[in-house]
Amino acid sequence: QVQLVESGGGLVQTGGSLRLSCAASIRTLSMYDMGWFRQGPGKEREFVAAVRWSSGRAYYADSVKGRFTISGDNPKKTMYLHMSSLKPEDTGVYYCAARNYGGTFSYRVDEEYDSWGQGTQVTVSS
Repeated sequence: QVQLVESGGGLVQTGGSLRLSCAASIRTLSMYDMGWFRQGPGKEREFVAAVRWSSGRAYYADSVKGRFTISGDNPKKTMYLHMSSLKPEDTGVYYCAARNYGGTFSYRVDEEYDSWGQGTQVTVSS
């Protein structure tokens, strides 16, 4: 299993920006598919964004499309989630997840991933 450590969460005002980081104990990003999920207060965990590094293809939930962007730094083995135009409904614990690359990537499904980080709290004040 891969060890994942998120960081970068915090308190931000509506319209602000944050960058989340997910450091992974892996040899190279291209061997993995990775994603971001979040769980808001009283809500179920939901898909936010995902990436198949081997193709560079990224996927986003409709609620964050145009506001959030995934990027990666392979030498640092780190995935980032750049979040802008933040809204109060973006508040929650953000988790990164990973799975070995291969086959069909059902990126919205949390059971697809076999490694998870501990989460980082994002709070957007109105």
